[in-house]
Amino acid sequence: MIQRILLSCVLLPALCSDAAELVSPNVVFILSDDQAWSDYGFMGHPEIKTPCLDKLAAESLTFTHGYVPSSLCCPSLASIITGRYPFQHGITGNEPPRPDGVKGNPYLTSPEFLAEVDELTGMMEKSPTIVKSLAKKGYVSFQSGKWWMGPPSTGGFTSGMTHGDPKRGGRHGDEGLKIGREGMQPIFDFIDASKAAEKPFFLWYAPFLPHAPHNPPQRLLDKYIGKTDSLFEAKYWAMCEWFDETCGQLLDHLDAQGIGDNTLVIYVCDNGWIQEKESSDYAARSKRSQYDGGLRTPIMVRWRGKVKPAMVATPVSSIDMVPTALAACGMEGAIPDLPGVNLMDLEAVRARKTIFGDCHLHNAVDIHVPAKNVTYRWAIRDGWKLILPNKVNVTGPGAIKGEKGSGEIELYHVAEDPWEKENLAAKEPQRVEELREAIDGWWPAEVPATGAE
Repeated sequence: MIQRILLSCVLLPALCSDAAELVSPNVVFILSDDQAWSDYGFMGHPEIKTPCLDKLAAESLTFTHGYVPSSLCCPSLASIITGRYPFQHGITGNEPPRPDGVKGNPYLTSPEFLAEVDELTGMMEKSPTIVKSLAKKGYVSFQSGKWWMGPPSTGGFTSGMTHGDPKRGGRHGDEGLKIGREGMQPIFDFIDASKAAEKPFFLWYAPFLPHAPHNPPQRLLDKYIGKTDSLFEAKYWAMCEWFDETCGQLLDHLDAQGIGDNTLVIYVCDNGWIQEKESSDYAARSKRSQYDGGLRTPIMVRWRGKVKPAMVATPVSSIDMVPTALAACGMEGAIPDLPGVNLMDLEAVRARKTIFGDCHLHNAVDIHVPAKNVTYRWAIRDGWKLILPNKVNVTGPGAIKGEKGSGEIELYHVAEDPWEKENLAAKEPQRVEELREAIDGWWPAEVPATGAE
């Protein structure tokens, strides 16, 4: 189907006109799972080899300072597919509250817990998503890898690998988690069938990589043993390269089918991971935390012949992925009131002064009231990052690794201090107040009184 669309001057000059006629592209979202923003060759890691993603970055409009709103996978993934913040789409934890007195797996032992899991699934079913929008234009779609919200159909997918049935072990991807780790054939079959049917497609590639368990192929592990004194770190580094290899296989298949140039590829990581050297666990200032080790990620937009490759340091957000894809497909405004911007419009990217995020507990306190589940709200403006804690959730007995904190307000000059080593809140009270007002204007995070609507 031919659509007349207007794109900004980030497009190659030959296409930078109101009269440009473009075929609706296929759309591929590639999502890493638990990987720090620094753990790529093109981002400067001294040891980790990611040649396939390095090549993708060189061919893309690459934002080196991308962010996800939440450093927890389920809310983060929900934001990626809806284009909304966690407090807006309502999915503010990986799971509902664990019922008192329930031992073992609550999916198997608690009807109350399962009922709230169904409610969370219903939130996704009611939400507008990029997939549901593209379906109205004739796109077919395929889910693979991580997916928390029941069957793929709740997000609007026409097909997928995950069954999502808790009674059969469905939780965060089940059968879909085999993708990448056990080959790429289900994706190849979907791409080939879509091409044969002459249908544009949307692909969700969210493998369980480099996510634990860190059990890379021995051939990759052998490359990293000796480059670090930590076997745990060597395993994680090898997992990053294994993930990179699978991305290369996907991108190569698009080219082999002759559709690489007419496919919009957008890359992001769902949340960060800093590997502990003495154990298989993650460091406290990464996954689930309020720090860039958990929130920052490169975001890449590749559309060969349409979008000019460039490296851009302006901060952007994963909430921008949906409006970007809709714009490429000639569907700007198909989902009203999205808070993000079209990343292909660099004027809009640079005009936005502040980006925001809301982190939440792993197990929600109340699935119906997002403010009860928040751990931190944060904002970045002009190279400064303010973090506002919800003391109830980060200093209390229920806080756990990555969520636990001092309860202090934190201010970092991340432009100069990317690993957030020096809290400058006490030295910069005016900047703290300005950013606090911005955060409260974005989301006050007020908990309603008992009995309130």
